Parts: sequence; structure tokens; C-alpha cells
Amino acid sequence: MEEITDETRLREIITKPVRAVAEKAVDRVDAESRRFLEASPFFLLATTGPEGATDVSPRGDPPGSVLVLDDGRSVAFGDRKGNRRLDSLRNILHDPRVGMLFLVPGSGDTLRLNGRARIVHHPDFAERLAVSGSVPELAIVVEVEELFLHCAKAFLRSSLWDTATWPDRRDVPSAGRIAKSQSGVKVPAGVIDAALRLEARFNRY
Repeated sequence: MEEITDETRLREIITKPVRAVAEKAVDRVDAESRRFLEASPFFLLATTGPEGATDVSPRGDPPGSVLVLDDGRSVAFGDRKGNRRLDSLRNILHDPRVGMLFLVPGSGDTLRLNGRARIVHHPDFAERLAVSGSVPELAIVVEVEELFLHCAKAFLRSSLWDTATWPDRRDVPSAGRIAKSQSGVKVPAGVIDAALRLEARFNRY
């Protein structure tokens, strides 16, 4: 087994992409990308913390909850109620560089956005981020540095949206089972699952 340690050797194995692919990134949200973002109810947020530690956080809200600002040069989203660990927010304070990956149910395409984030308190666009009457106190604004389309190959290979390929839920451990396995607590997994469902139901926003 050979360990690859430099790009020169890597490019000997995988040749350079065609120019159209290599240079496809833009530095603002164009009109059609905006429509895709506005249809997306879910994205992944990647941040980097102290000592280079990385983290990826799932974010979900109704479609249209990510706002396009400044003529497409930045986007914004609200910080909803969570477990109060503040992993992503603390990381942004340390290193503003973030990556975002936007998904639309049923679509194999994704939009990848890289930029620099800042945390704002009571922004003037806060009311536009309201969901079910709940207005977030904090929002994250990301200045777009790179935005580009990622093709559908990952979704085709994984058959992610094909319900025929989905596993039986009984074959996938519940959150309660995982929490019990990780923590070693003696509380039954079913009790943990019930508590998590209750918390999610009453603290969505």
C-alpha cells in the first residue's frame, strides 16, 4: 500500500479536470443558484476550531430560510434552538472560514458554498428568518468566496432518494441506542428515545 503525500504524485494517478470544471466556481449567488438555495430545506455547515479540529453540523429549516443578501455576495441563516454546545458558533469565532453543502429532496445536484462567516445579534433581517412565529436572536452571515455546483454522481451511487433501497428502520440503531452505547448509562434506550422525541417536538424553533 502506497501513501500519497503530495499533489504531484496524486496528479500522476488522477489527471487534471477539464478547464470548465476546474474554473466553475463563482464568487456570488447567481439567479438560478438562488432558486436552488430557496428550495433547499437542509444544508451541512463545516467549520474549523482551535488546533485545526473540524466539525460538520446539519441545519434544517423550511425552504427559503437561507437568505441571499448584498446582491448575492452573502447569505444568512438563523441560529435555532439546539443543545447549546455552540460547536459551530465557537468555531466561527476562532476561524471564520466555513463550507456549506445545500441539498434539495429528490434532486441529485448539490450546491457547495465556501466563505467567511460572522455572527450577528438582532440583525435587521431577523423577521425574515422567523419560523412558526419564532424569530432567532442570532444569525450567521456568510460572505461568498466560492460557489459551485456538485454533480449528482454521489446520489446516483448511493440511491439516497430511492425508497426501495432504504434499510428497515429496525436494522438501524435509534438515537437512544447510540446514546446508551456511547455513554454507558443504565437508562433504557426506549426512555432516551422518548425524551429526545419530546424535546424535539417542543423545542423545534
